[in-house]
Amino acid sequence: MSSAPTPWKRANTDWFMQCKWGMFTHYLADSASNLKAIDLPVDDWNRRIDAFDVDGLARQLAEARVPYFVITLGQNSGFYLSPNQTYDDIVGRRPSRCSRRDLIADLAKALAPRGIRLLAYLPGGAPAADELAKTRLEGRVDARLTDLQRHWEAVVREWSLRWGRSLSGWWIDGPYQTEAYRHPDAPNYRSFAEALKAGNPDSIVAFNNGLRTPLYSMTEYEDYTPGEIERDMTVAPGNLPDYSRLANYERFLNGAQLHVLTIMGEWWGKPPVRFPDELTIGYTKFFNRRGGVVSWDVPLTVQGHIDEEFRPQLTALGHAIRGGVWA
Repeated sequence: MSSAPTPWKRANTDWFMQCKWGMFTHYLADSASNLKAIDLPVDDWNRRIDAFDVDGLARQLAEARVPYFVITLGQNSGFYLSPNQTYDDIVGRRPSRCSRRDLIADLAKALAPRGIRLLAYLPGGAPAADELAKTRLEGRVDARLTDLQRHWEAVVREWSLRWGRSLSGWWIDGPYQTEAYRHPDAPNYRSFAEALKAGNPDSIVAFNNGLRTPLYSMTEYEDYTPGEIERDMTVAPGNLPDYSRLANYERFLNGAQLHVLTIMGEWWGKPPVRFPDELTIGYTKFFNRRGGVVSWDVPLTVQGHIDEEFRPQLTALGHAIRGGVWA
């Protein structure tokens, strides 16, 4: 019998395309992209997660007509907002920096009755500012990053199996060592994607390979483009041999659903609002008309509420795209 793997089939992204836009947030123990270790007692982290108002946030998202919501599980600090026994067994820290409360599960329960999909953000590798976790997760470092890949796949598989279909997708920040993940044998992009989809084979996955324009897809084993941009508001898919016409993005880029992730504020999770409503709405419509989706990063308060400075623009955007206003 042949041992060749079965053909890979990307997830159906029709629901994602029909959403047109959604909200992304960096809810972290520190700040986005921080690379310095933080001195935060585990009890303080647990108190913060316990106090997160999922019902209040769900009401705010519904009022703004946000169709999907993406939240960080964690990033560089090594603090995560959901328990994971596999992670704790590998890292061996007591008490764990994984929260006692499963905030993802509680968010899903609050969002589902309102028709709002939930997705999760996670770096593709060990937390950079947590030396113990980084050392244990990376293990013996080789060119394939074999130990890291296998450890991280086991960690995400536990989460995916627990949440099942209550989680609609993943945005993976990295992995940046592209060649290690493009290897034909597992562990690789495929085995990572399979671990992420273990609990929901219909969930959508993107692997971010860094901030750049034009938009790109790194692998056939992702379902939508990661789309991370900041200052450059991309409108065309790169250079053309014929400069007499303007190129347009199309719904699928190398087979992946077209998607952009950018910031509504001046930085990830930081105010002030940087554009007038008309520009935020217009840029979203620009991609929607090409079959694309736009995720806007918006900050939350520690209590889990949308930053009040951003609520007017978020609401204007939601009503413009899904309610007929500004048409």
